[in-house]
Amino acid sequence: MKRFLKAGFVLAVAGTAGMSQAATELVIATVNNGHMIEMQKLTPFFEKANPDIKLKWVTLEEGTLRQRVTTDIATKGGQFDVMTIGLYEAPIWSKKGWLKPIATDAAYDVDDLLPAIRSGLSREGKLYAAPFYGESSMLMYRKDLADKVGVKFSEQPTWAEVKAFADKANDPKAGVYGMCLRGKPGWGDNMAFLSTLVNTYGGQWFDTAWKPQLDTRPWQEAISFYVDLMKKDGPPGASANSFNENLALFSEGKCAAWVDATIAASFISDPKQSKVADKVAFAQAPVAATPKGANWLWSWNLAIPASSSKDDAAQKFIRWATSKDYIALVAKEAGWAAVPTGTRKSTYANPEFQKVARFAAAELKAIDSANPNPGENTLPKSPYAGVQYAAIPEFQAIGVGVGQQMSAALAGKVSVEQALKTSQTLAEREMKKAGYYK
Repeated sequence: MKRFLKAGFVLAVAGTAGMSQAATELVIATVNNGHMIEMQKLTPFFEKANPDIKLKWVTLEEGTLRQRVTTDIATKGGQFDVMTIGLYEAPIWSKKGWLKPIATDAAYDVDDLLPAIRSGLSREGKLYAAPFYGESSMLMYRKDLADKVGVKFSEQPTWAEVKAFADKANDPKAGVYGMCLRGKPGWGDNMAFLSTLVNTYGGQWFDTAWKPQLDTRPWQEAISFYVDLMKKDGPPGASANSFNENLALFSEGKCAAWVDATIAASFISDPKQSKVADKVAFAQAPVAATPKGANWLWSWNLAIPASSSKDDAAQKFIRWATSKDYIALVAKEAGWAAVPTGTRKSTYANPEFQKVARFAAAELKAIDSANPNPGENTLPKSPYAGVQYAAIPEFQAIGVGVGQQMSAALAGKVSVEQALKTSQTLAEREMKKAGYYK
């Protein structure tokens, strides 16, 4: 009898070991933005439905995330099974063969994805990254302060009008700053905003011969306007602020106006997260000389590196996290105001979402109006795709270098003229080294 009991015990232990060995651990690299944090909170729902898969999160600040995933995928390091990547990386990396196609099915409903976002993530008819949330940029402002100083914005105001409001609303003694804008260096940080500002001033990154254009008049005018505006009406230490820092400032009631990602609207209009939720209004991104390229187009997406050996588990997770069912789950657990937006037509068509999302119409209009195609993204013809970036591999290094110079100009460490001169030199060096011209 003891022998049979012992044998049974051994079999039970062996069975338990087999079950634990069968569990696949997915390592997911993601950015520390609010919607991604919410996704991590919902991990138990996925793991309960998929007991053979365990999720391990690596949550990083935006700039660090980009460095880590770029290094890992380029070296085939295999550190991550799922990566959070942007609209910039997806077409470049898929062309290099670094990403696995996303295996969608009828239930996933790929046709429900917003056309601009889906197009940017596809190559030769295949989706290479699935959008978790999408965004453009727009003006978010305190309507109570606008009413107080007698300002009424049109649907798409000019930068001159926005500056006039910031000047009037700026009240540092009361802890309110007229304008919050990104200053932290990085191609996806300050340069995401500054590229759109330059675009609407009639500028571009490169001309049709791929020559950098940072020493041109539109760049000089746009960056001078930005530095002057922020020195007069911006919060202290603005050169260190990016999306999350400005989100915190606005939510605390310390910004009269903010031009940034449309995704911020769901946070600043949520009374659980914002002290000024009932005082916020929205308009399209401001324009100067042209509306072309005035508002950006971006999405944070989940992708599978070609080096991952856990394709089946990764595909399951991505289909779950970017599905209509996931959006419904977030709505059930946190409310419709908290759902990730900018990806699916069905979200904007949902009456429950429309009821709580005062920003929905402005957000969808901004996304639909952003055109990243060459020749449509800037006033002068440009050879590159992208609105707030140029979709070439060399842009990442150029954007980081230029971002450092712009942040230094904002901090008063160098003049605008010197910052642009240095930026032009480094951009020319990178483009010549890459063989775009001699």
